[in-house]
Amino acid sequence: MTEHRETSEADQGFAGLRAVFFNCTLKRSPELSHTSGLVELSAGLMREQGVEVEVIRSIDHPIATGVYPDMTEHGWEQDAWPELFELVKAADILVIAGPIWLGDNSSVTKQVIERLYAMSGMTNDAGQYIYYGKVGGALVTGNEDGVKHCAMNILYSLQHIGVTIPPAADAGWIGPIGPGPSYLDPGSGGPESDFTNRNTTFMAWNLMHMAKLLHQAGGIPAWGNVPEQWDSGQDLGLWPNPEYR
Repeated sequence: MTEHRETSEADQGFAGLRAVFFNCTLKRSPELSHTSGLVELSAGLMREQGVEVEVIRSIDHPIATGVYPDMTEHGWEQDAWPELFELVKAADILVIAGPIWLGDNSSVTKQVIERLYAMSGMTNDAGQYIYYGKVGGALVTGNEDGVKHCAMNILYSLQHIGVTIPPAADAGWIGPIGPGPSYLDPGSGGPESDFTNRNTTFMAWNLMHMAKLLHQAGGIPAWGNVPEQWDSGQDLGLWPNPEYR
């Protein structure tokens, strides 16, 4: 049986970690974003623990659509993504937050995921894909069913490009299906939802715990997951690279 040591809040020590939240609302500033309410719950808890947090309201930036690192090289006049990606590169924690529309993630959420994917062929200092060593989570809000579906899509996408997903790495809130109050509207019950508040709290702590573990360990061990090893035909314990058989 695994022994578990009780720890206090004072034991944690998360100073030095960095987190980036992408708020993928369809509303430009200064219009009210209900997603921002849930973001601030999680981001605020992290800030209290010494984590440096950056919240990016994606729609406020001229992010081009596409799956290349810099879309100005593919016909777009502007692309804010290369600059925003510098914040992602420096982050230990990456959270994608957004609303539900037609039972699915917003178009902005999809766009951000596509642009994250555009950088996934890059490598870190250990030679692994660029997102190795980062941890990820998902926050979802809306007035219709789909929280778990949207979270599954976000978390699958993040792990596929190399982000580590800790336990209970998503949280969400939905109001009554159909027209009705949204998360931050008076009387919605959103900010008072014990279920949402618990899940958001657990997500924030688990992201910090996992980020700290990876940071202290120097990331995920760089063996069996380095593209250069595979490309060189190195025996990684299963099959040799087909090109070198």
